[in-house]
This record gives sequence, C-alpha cells and structure tokens, in this order.
Amino acid sequence: MRGFSRKNYTIILYIESVITAKKVMFLFDKKNQMLKTEEIKKLQWQRLKKIIPYAYKNVPDIMKKFNEANVKPEDVKKIEDFAKIPFTTKDDFAANYPFGLMAVSRDKVVRIHASSGTTGKSKVVYYTQKDVDTWTDLMARLYDCAGVTNKDIVQNMYGYGLFTGGLGFHYGAERIGAMVVPAAAGNTKRQLTLMKDFGTTAIACTPSYAVYLCEAARVEGYNPKEDFKVKAGLFGAEPWSEEARTKIQDTFGLKAIDCYGMSELYGPGVAAECQEQNGLHAWGDQFYLETINPDTGEVLEPGKEGELVVTMLTREAMPILRYRTRDLSRVVWEECGCGRCHPRIMRIKGRSDDMLIIGGVNVFPSQIEHVLMQTPELGDQYQIIVTHDKLDKLHVQVEIAPDIAANKYFDLKKLVEKVERDLLSILSIHTTVELVQPGTLPRSDGKAKRIIDKRKK
Repeated sequence: MRGFSRKNYTIILYIESVITAKKVMFLFDKKNQMLKTEEIKKLQWQRLKKIIPYAYKNVPDIMKKFNEANVKPEDVKKIEDFAKIPFTTKDDFAANYPFGLMAVSRDKVVRIHASSGTTGKSKVVYYTQKDVDTWTDLMARLYDCAGVTNKDIVQNMYGYGLFTGGLGFHYGAERIGAMVVPAAAGNTKRQLTLMKDFGTTAIACTPSYAVYLCEAARVEGYNPKEDFKVKAGLFGAEPWSEEARTKIQDTFGLKAIDCYGMSELYGPGVAAECQEQNGLHAWGDQFYLETINPDTGEVLEPGKEGELVVTMLTREAMPILRYRTRDLSRVVWEECGCGRCHPRIMRIKGRSDDMLIIGGVNVFPSQIEHVLMQTPELGDQYQIIVTHDKLDKLHVQVEIAPDIAANKYFDLKKLVEKVERDLLSILSIHTTVELVQPGTLPRSDGKAKRIIDKRKK
C-alpha cells in the first residue's frame, strides 16, 4: 500500500499488542467478589433452577440417580427442596471413568485434568472453553484476595500436568496481570535461586513444601526475610495447621493465604482467605454450599460443623450436583472485614477419609501437627505410623531441630516424654514418639505423605 512503511506497520502491531494485553488483564472483573449477600443468594437460586435440569438432561448417570430416588428436576420448587437431590460421591467418578459424566459432546471439550489416582482410578474432569475461562477468573480472585496485583512476580511451584494445581495457579496469575515464573515442582535449590534472582513477591505451592522451603533456605545460607522479597504465599491442596502457617510467615515475612478446591470442582479456586485470614471466601455465584451430618446425610443449619457438600452452578462440561467433599468444616454467612459477603468456609478441620480411627478414637493428623509444630525443640518433618498387634498403635517419628541435634548434653528422653504427654492431652490416646536426626525423613515437592497405615485392611 502506497505510503505505508514497515515502520508504520511495526507501530500498529505494537499498539495492537498493548491493547490485547490490557484486554486480557482487565478480563478480571472484581465486582462479582463484592456482591452483597442477598444478591448472591438470589443468583444462586436462579442458577440452581438452570443447572439442575441441565445436568439431568445431559448426564445419564445423574438422570439414573434422580429416577432411583424418585425425584424430578421440577420437584425443586424452593431452596429447601434442594436436599431431595441425590449426592454425588467419588465412587460416581470411578463408575463413570473416563467420560461418563460428560454433559457435552467431546468436540466441545478443550481440556481434561485428573486426580493422582493413588487410591484407585483417577477422577477425570472436563472443561469447555467457558469452563476454563470461569476457572481462570476464580483463580484470579484468589490472587486478588492475597493482595497480588499486576505489579507482582508470582513463582508457581505446583506441578504442571494432569494435576489441576499447576495450570490453575498459572492462568490465575496471568489473569490478574502478574509476571509468572513457571518453576513447577521440585529442585528446591533452584527454586530458592529463582526467588532471589527474580525478586519473587508471591509464591504458590503446597503448605508442606513451603515448610520445607523454610528449612532449605537456611541450609543454603539464606536469611529469608533479608534475601527474599516474598510478601504473599498461596497454599493449598492439603490440610495444614495454624502452627505451620506461623512458621512460614515468621520465616519469610509473608502473608500465608489458605486456598481451597479439588479436581472435581474445577481444581483450586473454590475458596480462599483474604488478608483478614478469618475463613475462606467461597464464591457463592459459582458454588452452592451445604454442610451435612457425615453419618446420616442430614442437612445442617448454617454455622454448624459438618461435611461440606458443593454444587457447581455454571459448569458446562461436567455439572456436579451435591458433591460430598469429605472435608469437615462449617460455613458462615456474614460480611468480612474486607467487605466481601460470600459465604466463608472456616478453617478445614480435616477430611473424614483422612481421619484415623485408633482403638475407636477419632484422630486427625492436624491435631498431631498442632502439637509438634508448637514444640521448638522439634524440626518440621514428621510421619505418623499406624500398626495393629492385637490393638491399634499410633507411632510418630519426628526430626529434632538442628541446634538440639548439635547439643550432646540435651536430654532427649525428657523431650520424648513431654511430646507424648502433650499428644495424650490432645488425642486422649497414648502415642509413642521417636526422635530422629535432621534430614532423616523424606521430603516432598508436592503433598507430603504424612501417614503410613500398616494395619491389615
């Protein structure tokens, strides 16, 4: 074209790239986070009335379960009727592996993810492009809750692949406009080097790996508060204690944000703490939450502790109705100090299927971590071993702190006795404690394997 130089063409391309980048950045809309309670509840009811018949019509297994329960979508005339709908459980994923829960034709699916499948077949989940966009927006909300902006550098240390964590935290950070360092899981020494060299200001990983980073940073000669610029950490994928949070925050000088989700429900992104750190904001415009008695299935009043049950309100490829998460907590509806009014999941007590029954007593790993983490003479790594010889036996191996290991005059026998007394007061059963040297127990780049149950099934 006459008068159209290469220079002009380059300028136009540059302008278009800037406009595109800004459009991507501003696709994240904060207003849905700030809806008022009545707006959220009204939207939930509107979306429930759409998703119930959609799931019934498009997923044969859901239709079958409705029919077996003698329930039709039109039977749900008010919110109280929702409890008539059958639960979805992890067994439904196994029975319909791999594509039986798909509500759209396969050509509409742009991605799949899957759980690790360590206890059976993987739970496979599917996404249309709209589902991916919705999930990305939810992940951006997590970063916004943590105070992360487009001025931050996010180092993502979750594993990339079939596991939802890596790509979920990656795309959420990009949606918020942050610079992403896709470090992935593992290679801890290199992770610390990247944090130092790039000036990482936010990290995303499992809480157990963050605890390991605290130890590794000191071993490598870093002063974490001085040498790193991390101000926020987004931690999820496993239960963790307040003592672990304190350890991470005190070591790096960051704000440790608890994140909640699971592969069956997009992945991470269902809920997150804000900087108030007073419960996790569950996004009521996308999820309807109930708590039930885990033994009877009875719906509990709001605020009562029970098993979380989650319904997805807009998912196209895989609408999930009343999913039993096995997570034990309570849900409150009250405005947070940050101004958000979405229902809040108070800190997860544990998973009912992670709970150990030792001689008829319910034991949660988080209770054991609570005792160990608040004992300064102990290190951060531990394992819980359950055996059975006529009776169930609970045994805990825990590393001692490096300074204690170096002190040959320290009375380790008294330390064992103290920890065993503390565990007895919390658990109401006797636990044998074995102290081991620093660096003895295995470390994990992702979820820590804390429990070894050697009882015959």
